[in-house]
Amino acid sequence: MFSGILINKNDEGQTVEVAQIEESQLPEGNVTVEVERSTLNYKDGLAIIGSSPVVRKFPMVPGIDLAGVVSESSHPEWKEGDRVVLNGWGVGETHWGGLAQKARLNGDWLVPLPQAFNSRQAMAIGTAGYTAALCVDALVKHGVKPDQGEILVTGATGGVGSVAVMLLAKAGYTVVVATGKSSEEGYLKGLGANDIIDRASLAEKGKPLQKERWAGVVDPVGSHTLVNACAQTKYCGAVAACGLAQGPDFPSTVMPFILRGVALLGVDSVMAPKDRRMAAWKRLAEDLDLAKLDEVIAGEIGLADAIPAAKDLLEGKIRGRLVVDVNK
Repeated sequence: MFSGILINKNDEGQTVEVAQIEESQLPEGNVTVEVERSTLNYKDGLAIIGSSPVVRKFPMVPGIDLAGVVSESSHPEWKEGDRVVLNGWGVGETHWGGLAQKARLNGDWLVPLPQAFNSRQAMAIGTAGYTAALCVDALVKHGVKPDQGEILVTGATGGVGSVAVMLLAKAGYTVVVATGKSSEEGYLKGLGANDIIDRASLAEKGKPLQKERWAGVVDPVGSHTLVNACAQTKYCGAVAACGLAQGPDFPSTVMPFILRGVALLGVDSVMAPKDRRMAAWKRLAEDLDLAKLDEVIAGEIGLADAIPAAKDLLEGKIRGRLVVDVNK
């Protein structure tokens, strides 16, 4: 038996509890992991609250991230004792996830946990930080260089934004962040931000083309924020879009793309191939300041605490990353 958050659904609605689970209930997979830590992402919050159809199968253990140690494997790449990390692949949506003490998984989904990180640090990074690294890699691959101008990071106090700021600053970029939380100026500048703008200046409908400012953008927000960011991006600049915190709509025109050659780079973290995952975790291992990473951790909680914390996360009351110690 092991503990895990279990989501069930019946005609009366959804239930969520910390349950005792038999190992025989674990789904199919060729690697079993003793989970040490997981984390609470926005998608996990939606799954636990049940306010959006994130979970596709019931019962379900949520948690799109996990870090732990292989206890059993028939996969050629992994053996007992290997330290691994997992992000995405539909885990916590269609396959039991990381908010439990054990997980059985497809070994193809795993990557080695970099030696630079322990499980707590890996989950402070989580899908949010790994997605931020994918965004930075996308901008670099496109050819955006530090001497070309400022990089805008939206949603800067969230997990994606916070890690993106750290990675971009380390790589030598001038970073401007958009936030609605003026009280977080010290936090954001401590991570490496050079300047701060009010997110309200991007959040409403704007002109199709605006004054050029950004050499590149990392945007986890979407909707009008993404549209305005594209409209303000310099000739041949690039915008890495990875989220929809403001909304999934894109009420834009083709003007920035056909008149300024702006590139809109879609960044998906869920199904990203292994070579991109390895490159992203390599960047994180080499460029993240672990002392600053501690600033991103909002707190470390146990499984039972994750259920009420989901509501606070969705309401924007939590800054940074919540690490979940599944053995707590």
